[in-house]
Amino acid sequence: MTPTPSAGRPVRVGILGTGGMGGAHAQRFRDHPDVQITALGDVSPEHMERFIATHLPAYAPRPAIFTDASAMMHSGLIDAVAIITPHTLHFDHAMLAADAGLHVLMEKPMVTAAAQAHALATRFASTGKVFVIGYNTPCTPAFAWLREAIRTRRFGRLELISGYLSQNWKHLTTGSWRQIPTLSGGGQAYDSGAHLLNSLCWSVESDIAEVFAFLDQLGTPVDINAAINLRFANGVMACLAIGGNCVRDGADMHFMFEQGRVDIDGWMGQWIRAYDAKGELTDLELLGRAQTPNDNFIDAILGRAEPRTSLQNGIVHSELMDAIYASARTGQPARPARS
Repeated sequence: MTPTPSAGRPVRVGILGTGGMGGAHAQRFRDHPDVQITALGDVSPEHMERFIATHLPAYAPRPAIFTDASAMMHSGLIDAVAIITPHTLHFDHAMLAADAGLHVLMEKPMVTAAAQAHALATRFASTGKVFVIGYNTPCTPAFAWLREAIRTRRFGRLELISGYLSQNWKHLTTGSWRQIPTLSGGGQAYDSGAHLLNSLCWSVESDIAEVFAFLDQLGTPVDINAAINLRFANGVMACLAIGGNCVRDGADMHFMFEQGRVDIDGWMGQWIRAYDAKGELTDLELLGRAQTPNDNFIDAILGRAEPRTSLQNGIVHSELMDAIYASARTGQPARPARS
């Protein structure tokens, strides 16, 4: 088992997957004072060399490169791994990390089936290692404030949520693995849409009771547009639109309570507005500080913070996605199957 880093020693991180998002993670880790990037993993040595030249040109010592994920994870060079591979590979790579005793930062979605999510939770329960999912909004003061307002019933009972996410996703991902179902597990709803869906589930903190969804592939192999209605086990209802063929990005969410409403950026958590019966509140005291999931991951490893996301968030999200695809396939409401 790989030990948790001691005080004063950087966390040695490996990055598995050196595509576009891998570069973003490399930049965040490169600039973190408590991190040393010690290994990279991908199927192509040439790709990793270009990655180093682009994102880590003067980085020292130079990270080791591996074309075999298991070899990287068992190399003894890393304490933690960021898994940035195509979605359907996440489960196998996470299980390798568990076997190697590593902390894991998993890009969203955690996995592409609820059965995998439950199996992963069971496996990691015995490791004692940190497992964080790369969702944006749980690491923002705006969403921390919103979830606390829901928990404390600041505006009474939460009853209804609406929201949308739009992106020119169909065009941007043409020709990439994201439109190959065997690698992506699905389309826009599983990709950028995962941020909106997790913002919903992370805030409400309840299992999914029932889902009714429509999907449109717009002539591609995967879903591009989605219209989703759902009910949580605690009675909260939500309706969401996820658009993947729109030239303007956006992601608003609206949380409707008995005694107020909260509007919020559901993609990045960069803004929030709250209203009660008298009008807009102007004195919001937001909670915590803005972080990336990478920052929170390292803080959690070093015992400085609790993880803002967990395997349980991945389970609820996976159950929701399974139900969305089941409903769209059958034309009927679907209930998540649970272990």
